[in-house]
Amino acid sequence: MAATRNERRPAGKRRRGAVCGRASTGARGPRLIQGDCIEVLSGLEEGSVDAVVCDPPYAIGWQNESWDAGAIREAAARHGHGRLSKPEAFEVWCSLWGAGCLRAMKPGAFLLAFGSPRTYHRLAAGLEDAGLEIRDTLMWLYSSGMAKSRRYPDGRRTALKPVLEPIVLARRPLDGTTEETIAVHGTGALEAEACRVEGRLPGNGLISHDPGCAEGSCAPGCAVGLLDVAAEGGEGGTVPQLAPSRFLYCPKPTRAERDAGCEDLPETFLNLLPNASRGGMVTNPHPTLKPIDLMRWLVRLACPGGGLVLDPFMGSGTTGVAATLEDRRFCGIEIDKNYLGIAAARIRHWGGLGANGSPCAASSSARPPRTRSRRAPAGQPRR
Repeated sequence: MAATRNERRPAGKRRRGAVCGRASTGARGPRLIQGDCIEVLSGLEEGSVDAVVCDPPYAIGWQNESWDAGAIREAAARHGHGRLSKPEAFEVWCSLWGAGCLRAMKPGAFLLAFGSPRTYHRLAAGLEDAGLEIRDTLMWLYSSGMAKSRRYPDGRRTALKPVLEPIVLARRPLDGTTEETIAVHGTGALEAEACRVEGRLPGNGLISHDPGCAEGSCAPGCAVGLLDVAAEGGEGGTVPQLAPSRFLYCPKPTRAERDAGCEDLPETFLNLLPNASRGGMVTNPHPTLKPIDLMRWLVRLACPGGGLVLDPFMGSGTTGVAATLEDRRFCGIEIDKNYLGIAAARIRHWGGLGANGSPCAASSSARPPRTRSRRAPAGQPRR
């Protein structure tokens, strides 16, 4: 079983030269650090990280939470960037933590960061300002989003239903040529062969099933089903098209996946959709959880086997779970101490599984709960 070490940075102190992630997912386990990532990143060993995979705040004011709005402007102001608009402050803030990641990354190492369609351009610009190269944009499509808009007469609204989240793919500049960087640092190129889907090289589109999908069929409105049906007619009904679901797809996290490993932790009230539901008690209240399968694919794509994955916005530890399952080392930074224990519990729970989902010999933990398997619409092979 993977162990975890929780650390808290003493207030006002920076530990220069601290090694991030020299611990493996074995005896010493992943390294979890509490603190502001901008401060913590400055103390990590330079050039030690093989990949950064993270889901930072989007600066869209989610449910009026400070961490997704005011705290970002305050952080930019603390570093000498006052009197900025919210979008300007978000871009500056992204450049600050992006510079910290750049310093910790090996030459040629990749960074993957989720964003919002409304603020993604500021995220990408901030990372580019930090010195990273923007290499691509991945799109994660899903169908379970809810329109956050007021209704006006005659069917008018101010926003569309969200069905995608962009993921910026950036890279620290190479050390010489790509071949030289790979030879010296083991980084510089994506692990595309390990991320084939249906035997095909990976694309930059990722699709999630609707939570209502069941074995053998998709729920109405499922992104996977709709895209495949649209492709059945081909080009003008004459030229067959490959099914879009050949891209990686996975369901959004279920309640069982969200809370697995946290059974002994206190329950907290969570309502992700206050205008549409009453919410309930959960042991993992993180509001923006990503699917483990999605994060495993991203970790596998960006990080060489056995390498070190850094997540400066660890939250409840899904990237750490993914890194552990993919036999990568992990270093996570989280500012909220309440999530540190949740992340540690989830990584310990899922850490009993090897890269192929089989229990490790040394593990005595209960296996993660089984989730419903899903198939594409009838007539399509199961992935």
